Amino acid sequence: MGFAPIPKAPREGHAAPNLDDYDRVSATFRWDEAERALEHQPGGGLNIAHEAVTRHARGARAQQVAIRWLGKDGLGADAPPGARVELTYADLERESARFANALAALGVAPGDRVFGLCPRVPELYVAAFGALRHRAVFSPLFSAFGPDPIAQRLELGDARVLVTTERLYRRKIEPIRDRLPALAHVVVIGDRREPSGAPTPTSTPGTLDWRALVGDASDTHAIPETDPETPALLHFTSGTTGTPKGALHVHRAVLTHHVTGSLALDLHPGDVYWCTADPGWVTGTSYGIVAPLTNGVTMLIDEADFDVARWYRILAEEKVQVWYTAPTAIRMLMRAGLEPLAGADLSALRFLASVGEPLNPEAVVWSHAAFGAPFHDNWWQTETGGIMVANYASMEVRPGSMGRPLPGIEAAIVEVLDDGRVKVIDAPDTEGQLALRAGWPSMFRAYVNAEERYRKCFARDEAGDEWYLSGDLSRRDADGYYWFVGRADDVIKSAGHLIGPFEVESVLVEHPAVVEAAVIGKPDEVAGDLIKAFVVLHRGHEGTSELVKELLGFARARLGPAATPREIDVVQGLPKTRSGKIMRRLLRARELGLPEGDTSTLEEDVGGAKKESDS
Repeated sequence: MGFAPIPKAPREGHAAPNLDDYDRVSATFRWDEAERALEHQPGGGLNIAHEAVTRHARGARAQQVAIRWLGKDGLGADAPPGARVELTYADLERESARFANALAALGVAPGDRVFGLCPRVPELYVAAFGALRHRAVFSPLFSAFGPDPIAQRLELGDARVLVTTERLYRRKIEPIRDRLPALAHVVVIGDRREPSGAPTPTSTPGTLDWRALVGDASDTHAIPETDPETPALLHFTSGTTGTPKGALHVHRAVLTHHVTGSLALDLHPGDVYWCTADPGWVTGTSYGIVAPLTNGVTMLIDEADFDVARWYRILAEEKVQVWYTAPTAIRMLMRAGLEPLAGADLSALRFLASVGEPLNPEAVVWSHAAFGAPFHDNWWQTETGGIMVANYASMEVRPGSMGRPLPGIEAAIVEVLDDGRVKVIDAPDTEGQLALRAGWPSMFRAYVNAEERYRKCFARDEAGDEWYLSGDLSRRDADGYYWFVGRADDVIKSAGHLIGPFEVESVLVEHPAVVEAAVIGKPDEVAGDLIKAFVVLHRGHEGTSELVKELLGFARARLGPAATPREIDVVQGLPKTRSGKIMRRLLRARELGLPEGDTSTLEEDVGGAKKESDS
């Protein structure tokens, strides 16, 4: 699409990239050797909480801040008492030990499911590590879910314990409590009103008070020896049906978390790191809880919703060095223009990364101009548990590309044959399904209560080797960079041509009036499908018929007639999941009057900000 590669350009005064030579490291990488970077338990066990917290709390990083929490009520000198909380690694060790001991006192057994339904508050992170060190399975949920999606996931996940806030309990759990007979304990976090920032005791009937439960527990806890294949994390991901999928991950996933945190996100010990994702999304757990702490960083947690001025203030005042966010947020920053950046000192910022959906080339180029460094896109899924393909600090960035596979990951473009086997496509620039050779540490081990659904995610090649089928159509160029084409069920067949929505969307957002775009196929008697686009405009532009004609001509000049939209609608916003993915299938369903399927992850306000706080 005409965007030149952005050469690697280490910022003066910053640390050299951890991955200094991609080809050399990839050629020699072995997972068993990489595992030596982890400490392991004395008996050889492997536990996520031990690797992320305990080993640091007992070593030189004990007094380093592990979590710096920023309350939504203000920043810096503007913040009221209690709106800024810092937990050192030693603090996090003690507090997570208390929660682990509390779980044991309640009779919670290893393997039981502990759910978190909380806004981004410190107790959520304490609960995660407390559950993991107890060898319970931790499952975070979006606090913005409504009662029915929450009940569905708690039932599917066989929840034994739920940690939530008083407000969320009254609004969302109390109405469904009688539907959840297996839910033995609800632990409620009170409001943060005391000057110390400590939560006040709750008066909610039929629940346990976090402060009393955890405060009365011992702050010492020996993590039992944990087999690496012990279940650890349960993440729900939506499909096109009304039934979410529960992807189960094991403690050995921490190896992928640690390696990708170092190689793909370039985390260095002592970095100040900010992942903007909510833990209810897998990114917010893998890279908002686990990976940063295994790599010994100070992790920022912002309770507030997206706000341009607040975000730039956080980046500047907290001297963020590594920033991981979503394409939706980047496009919203683009829409705000460069004026909010005026005067912001972002000289500490070393590495910017993006995930959630493919990052349009225009956003990569814009970020390079705005911040002096491009956003590095990467690709992975809930099922993969960690980053699989990435753009790295030591390599040039090709705008629009997902990058190259992580060392230790074998990716391929495959064709699914009629007999169910797959054929690896060796020719470059040939479209097919992106597949990964099975067996990496963070590969999901099951969909809970859906064995057949799980088996369908894998296929063998002619040699008998097993591959995970991502469902994403991609191509690989001659240099080994992977390029996203679209979901297998999103690709448009128009007049005999196969057209990936992302390619069309990326061209549309190159136009100076367009900040976001989504493309679907619309049935047509002659062409099979015609291409229809929905666009969101930058401020100051109006969706006139003249602008629509201009956009059609703009697209035609770059894409040719076969891939040019036949219809363009100007809209105020696009339907997205709360993790920022544009829901093309929902646009198509609404356009054609079809059933909408699972909409439980739909963001209520398509602009990306919640209408009401859930804390």
